[in-house]
Amino acid sequence: MEKLRIAIVGCGGIANGKHMPSLKKVQTCEMVAFCDLVIERAQEAAAKYGVPGAKVTTDYMEIANDPDIDVVHVCTPNRSHSFISIACLEGGKHVMCEKPMAKTAAEAKEMLEAAKRTGKKLSIGYQNRQCYDQMMLKKACDDGKLGEIYFAKAHALRRRAVPTWGVFMNEYEQGGGPLIDIGTHALDLTLWSMNNYEPAMVVGSKFRKLADTKNAANAWGPWDPEAYTVEDSCFGFIKMKNGATIILESSWAINLTDTAEACCTLCGTKGGATTKGGLVFNGEENSALYTHRIEKCGGVAFYDGFSDDPSESDMRQWLNAIINDTDPCVLPEQALVVSQILEAIYKSAETGAPVFFD
Repeated sequence: MEKLRIAIVGCGGIANGKHMPSLKKVQTCEMVAFCDLVIERAQEAAAKYGVPGAKVTTDYMEIANDPDIDVVHVCTPNRSHSFISIACLEGGKHVMCEKPMAKTAAEAKEMLEAAKRTGKKLSIGYQNRQCYDQMMLKKACDDGKLGEIYFAKAHALRRRAVPTWGVFMNEYEQGGGPLIDIGTHALDLTLWSMNNYEPAMVVGSKFRKLADTKNAANAWGPWDPEAYTVEDSCFGFIKMKNGATIILESSWAINLTDTAEACCTLCGTKGGATTKGGLVFNGEENSALYTHRIEKCGGVAFYDGFSDDPSESDMRQWLNAIINDTDPCVLPEQALVVSQILEAIYKSAETGAPVFFD
């Protein structure tokens, strides 16, 4: 079988930290092209991860129009997710776009429509679905262990961990701060676990209380208040059409020690569960309460087929979906709902009024 030929558009932090090193471990693909506005970044990526003679360019349309490319990974700032993804889909490529799906819900919808129109696969980089705890929780939910899930919390709280590199703090490029950056992961995991993608109403609150602090304590060093143009925390109250309620909490900087990221808490009629600090189930049995912590199983020593790296597992399932013509784990229809809810939270926070879905 010939290897899938992959192009990387955007050779910055997320490409180097997640996509390229993970793809390098997958034997069914090879990286044949690299695109970045900074040509030196594309050249460095090609030298480290590419096949001999890999294409290097600053123009994403050269990637979209290249008939020798099968798959494109879009790893650019949120503002350019939609038009690059759409161009590549229309150029006959399958596309994995980094999260969130797009800067706006309208752009995300255009991406979904392009995928349907072209018949090419589109997926979004929510690799946390591949984490062991989340996969076990999803199976328990699908098996009905929790019963009807009617209340949930989506956790994406950092005490002081503002990303100070790239364009993370730039509202024009990203569309927001912690809500759209890490809140998107927590919301995706929560909706996926509940298998509920029908929001009815959203109320949001957005704060920029610590962003103007000079010489602030921060995991990646002090941020520049003048460059910090997004919120430092944001919260949403989401009511679904079936009455289920989700509280979404996100922050890059907040005076709180009880933090957690990319995890959720679920409450159902038969039991509850959380992935906050590890997978823990709770419930009642024989007129007594129980709390059950799940221990992660390790892989078999020297067995190359096992990986507990969710990013690598995500790349494998994505490429297998292309090879076998099956659905990838993350469907664009699901990612669109995530973007719609995030945008509604921001809109509610700005207007002070609830946002209702049709």
